[in-house]
Amino acid sequence: MNKGFINRILPFSSVDGPGNRTAIFLQGCNFNCLYCHNPETINICNHCGKCLEVCKMDALSIVEGKVKWAKDNCNHCHRCIKLCKYNSSPRVFEASVEEIMAVLKKNKVFISGITVSGGECTLQIPFLVELFKEVKKLDLTIFVDTNGSIPLWNEGEFVTLADQFMVDLKSIDAQEHKSLTGSDFNIIVDNIKYLSKLNKLHEVRTVIVPNLLNNRRNVEETSLLVASLNPLIKYKLIKYRGLGVREGLINDSSPTEEDMNKLEKIAKDNGCEDVQII
Repeated sequence: MNKGFINRILPFSSVDGPGNRTAIFLQGCNFNCLYCHNPETINICNHCGKCLEVCKMDALSIVEGKVKWAKDNCNHCHRCIKLCKYNSSPRVFEASVEEIMAVLKKNKVFISGITVSGGECTLQIPFLVELFKEVKKLDLTIFVDTNGSIPLWNEGEFVTLADQFMVDLKSIDAQEHKSLTGSDFNIIVDNIKYLSKLNKLHEVRTVIVPNLLNNRRNVEETSLLVASLNPLIKYKLIKYRGLGVREGLINDSSPTEEDMNKLEKIAKDNGCEDVQII
């Protein structure tokens, strides 16, 4: 039986795809983005035990050499996450498909579907395939939030089961993307094209970071790509915000409203019909 490493489950979310959705954030990521706003999802806990030193609620303990989290004792102060130098969280838990389905069945009448995110959820495809098969039985839609780094054309069953994908394209420049994430971007562009052909590309997103990225070029070339595939694909321009990011990696501010409006105009002028500033 496959189990997934889960960072958290939001029973109700209105920002992770259309409608009211249950968002499932999986643990583990193959990117190391400088501006990552949830760095505690990057690595699986190494059970060093440092987090026990700051927990005042007896919510953390060491059992058989591993950190265990007692959810009922936790007051969600996040001291353990702030302390962690490993970009992880002691509150990650393993869950079976049956355990997640119990949550979904409880909330089914209030949601239109699920969104799996991360971290990078496509690192756990065997688990997700099992989950998606059961979700389909509830007549719920399945959205996948991904960095697009896994060749999805090799994951036919996974792609078939999912309804729509939301893909981040961090940068359109190879060197810039490598410096920002530690990884290449060619597979991401190929995935965007592949998913578009299947009519399964819900949105493409670009994060706007002043003075770090060539934002104008990224929007110029990404919007041309999106418009050439399907002008109705949603294109989101996301403001960089310094909340929840790792300290010392980026010393920058959010883009101004004027900056965002100029970039939005570029995308629309290039043929994108559904551009959103977030």
